[in-house]
This record gives sequence, structure tokens and C-alpha cells, in this order.
Amino acid sequence: MADKKDPKALPHAQFPEQVGVSSAELKRLIEDFDAQEIELHSLMVLREGKVALECYRAPYNHDTPHTMYSVSKSFTSVAIGFAVDEGLLSLDTKVIDLFPEYRPKKPDPLLEAMTVRHLLTMTSGKDISVITDKTRGNWVKDFFRAKWGFAPGEGWKYVSENTYICCAMIYRLTGQHVLDYLQPRLLVPLGIERMPFWEHDPDGLEAGGWGLFVTTEELARFMLCLAQGGVYAGQQVIPAWYAKEAVAKQVENEHPEALADSHWGYGYYFWRNALENSYRADGMFSQFGIVFEDYNAVVVMTASEVDEQKSRDCLFRHFPAAFIEKSRKKPEDAVPVKELTLSPMEPLPALPHSVLEEFIRGKVIKLNRNPLLNAAGWPLSMLPIAIVYMSADRGGNINNLVLDFDEDTCTLAWDEGKTHNVILCGMDGSCRESRIHVAGIDFTAVSSAAWIGPDSLELRMRPLESISERRLTLVFKGNSVTVFPECSPPISQLADNLKTTVTTSISSPLLSKGGAIALKQLEKIIDMPLLGTMKQ
Repeated sequence: MADKKDPKALPHAQFPEQVGVSSAELKRLIEDFDAQEIELHSLMVLREGKVALECYRAPYNHDTPHTMYSVSKSFTSVAIGFAVDEGLLSLDTKVIDLFPEYRPKKPDPLLEAMTVRHLLTMTSGKDISVITDKTRGNWVKDFFRAKWGFAPGEGWKYVSENTYICCAMIYRLTGQHVLDYLQPRLLVPLGIERMPFWEHDPDGLEAGGWGLFVTTEELARFMLCLAQGGVYAGQQVIPAWYAKEAVAKQVENEHPEALADSHWGYGYYFWRNALENSYRADGMFSQFGIVFEDYNAVVVMTASEVDEQKSRDCLFRHFPAAFIEKSRKKPEDAVPVKELTLSPMEPLPALPHSVLEEFIRGKVIKLNRNPLLNAAGWPLSMLPIAIVYMSADRGGNINNLVLDFDEDTCTLAWDEGKTHNVILCGMDGSCRESRIHVAGIDFTAVSSAAWIGPDSLELRMRPLESISERRLTLVFKGNSVTVFPECSPPISQLADNLKTTVTTSISSPLLSKGGAIALKQLEKIIDMPLLGTMKQ
């Protein structure tokens, strides 16, 4: 039954086999994730419109939104579907006709040929680097001024800015931001009453291709609506024709470096899978919403796994194998839907306090800026680079650190950009929650701390809405302090992921090699220690 307090909530089966999902296979799936060392944050399996499995790895939970990365594109796609259905534009509308101020004095035949359909299918031909600095400039202008990789419709290249321009089109046509436009059309019909957060450009326009934060169940509702032809809770929400076309193969997306599940066709910001009659919304670090059309099933997961194909391989080793005949009788090995759990993440252990605490308490730690990091555009933030590298506000240059201690906790206050934040860190082997605002985003910070040596204090902070954990080790020597930053996943994995993206997105072999070298150098400096001094 659906939650009586929320009539749009997903109904739950009494046990997985009731809707034709194998408990034994679900157990094997979770064991497989653990064996592969995939940091799974949440997993939800639906069949016949009911939840067969829902589990979270503490401290992640049902109620906290999670960053979706490129799953955001699929929501933007549906916004365009509504706009087309309402006659505001068509798939063949020329993009430049909506932004005539960017039409060059000398006619550009490629620009005149680019349509909405080209944006939706990643065939626009615009060639924009994934590491473009999003903290500067006008993103719309940057798009139209970007070089051409190929003529519209004559190639395929995954460019997130195509999706951003779709958001700009919605705003140009309606005067509404995409979330405002989607609220009565999609969010409220799905029972998403709160307004989600979406990262945006310096003018407040949603990024479109990344940066949407929704809960696991909210993503599951969205995917189920698509799987049911745009219908949710008995209501036609997404236009039926668009729900069908958006997820169908519209273009080929083969390329030499394509991963196993990334060259089976592309729809309107949806991927077709290698498994026949299956498609997905797909986000970096393994955020997935997968529909199995032949089995009336949906699988949703959030995670922090850099190697997305590794995560997909794990899923497809168990799906569709997990789909079985329904059983009215509960098998002996069946598990309750919410009792198949994930191992919780471990906080720092309870360790003895240091005699330095009285000396440190209340003093301000002034940190020297790292000129290399600032020159590269990656100043040290309390948020790991994975969260903020595509943001209009990256935060960074943490400073004015102040520590306080009591028996079971440590308090850290710091300045970052124009913001001041305070977190409470558990020192008794458990975490504490705090609300922070960094890089223009609100987070629930779950933190712990411990003295790992007589003069070394380690702090760990995990923003639950994100995929990463920031780790700082402060080493004290008199009034001098050295801060050693790390993050999980480690920078080396993040750099490798970005390196692959950069090298595959740059057509020139020479420039591609240069981009890889630059990222390797960035990897070396991103975790460089910062020197500081304590002052009263």
C-alpha cells in the first residue's frame, strides 16, 4: 500500500517474490557490490509498480536528496517534451531563432542548421571542453561562440552544454526557470512537493546537464512514470508520445572509446543499454535509473563509484536474472523489502584526546593560499573537487579555522568565500550532523574527528547530498599548523575519470595528450599540504 500520508508514494510489496523478484539474487547482488568495492549509497528495485527492495548505506537515507550528475539531463529532456507538446517550439525549431542576438554578422550555415532535436540527441556539433571554467562568463554566449566539431546531425558527441541550452530555451520561451516550469507539470503529479535544488549558472539558470538533487524514491517515481508510458498514479503526466520517443533509439552513438553499455543508441538524453529493450538515465559516479521494458521493472541506484561501467556490469550480472515468476506464498529465504541492508560507513574511531586541545581551543588558524591551486582554478574547498568542478561557484580557499573540543565532540568553524560554516564532529566513534552552505549549495554534513597522533588531528566530513568525503589532517607544531587534505574517492581516481573524459572529448590527438598531462599535474598539486599559523 502507498503511504497514507503521501498518496503518490510508491507502494511496497510484502516481500520481493510477491512481485516476481528473487530475494536470493538480490542478496547476491549486494554481495557482488561489496566484493567489487563499489560504494553503493542506495538501491531500489521496482516491479509491476511496487517496491521489491529499498536499502541505504548509512548515513545515506530515504529522505536526503542526492546529487544526480547527468541523470539531470533526463529531467531537462522531459521539460522540452512538455514545451513541444504545448506548442512552444518543435523538435525542428532552429536554436538560433530563439537567441537571435547571438547570430553573427557573417552568416554561419552550421548555426542556422542546428535544431532542438540536435541538442537532445547530442548531435549539435558544438565542441565544448568538460573542464571549461564555469565560474566565469556568460554560459549562453560561451555555447554559441564555441568551435564546431562537426556539422549538426553529422556526428555524435556527449556535450553537457547542449542540455544547458535547453534550459535557456525554456526560460526564453516561458520566463520561468526549468524547475518552476516542471513543478506543476511533473513534480507535483509525481508527489514531489518540495522544490529540488539544481545547480545553476551565475544568473540563476539551471545547469540542465548536471546538478539536480533528488531523493532515490523521487528518481524511482520519475523512471516508473516513463516506464508506464508517462502515467503515474493513474494520471497521464508526461505526454505519451514523448515518453515513448525520448527513451527510444534516436541516433547512433558509437565511438572508438565507447564503454560496453554506451554505444547501443541514444534517445533524448536517455541511453539504450546492451540488454535489449532496456534504457537508462545515467549520471557520473554511478547514478542510474534503469528500465527493463520486458519485465515491467525499474532499478535505481546512487553511488560513489568512478568506474560507471564496473557498476553497470555488476547490475547486469543480476538483472534480469533476478526477475522470476510471482509467488503468493512467502518463500523461506525471502527477505522483507526494507530489511536487506547495506553495511554502514565507518566514522573515525574513539581515540584518546590530546593535551594540545587546551592550547588550540579558540585560536584562529590562518592558512596560506596555494598559488598553484588558485592559478589552476581549484582552490582548496571543504567540498571535494568531484562535487564542484562544474559549478558556477566552486567555493575554495578555506581559512580562519577555529577548533573547540568537549568530551565527545570537536567543533570546526571556517570561512570559505563569502560563507562561514560550523560543523560538529563526533569523537566517540560516531558521527554528528550539521547543516552547511558551501559553493552555493546547502548540505547535511556528517562528521567525525580523532587524534590519530599526539599532534595530529584528523577530521572527516561527508556532505550527504554528495558522493564524496572530505578529509583533513591537521598537524600542530607550536603555533604552526600543516593541513593535509584528502578526499574519498581519492583524487587519483577522480583525475583518471576526468582524464578519460577529456581525452575522448578532444578530437586533436596533440591537444588530447596535452589535456591528459595537465590533469596529471593537477592531480599532483590538488592534495598539496597548506601551511598555516595559529593566532589569538
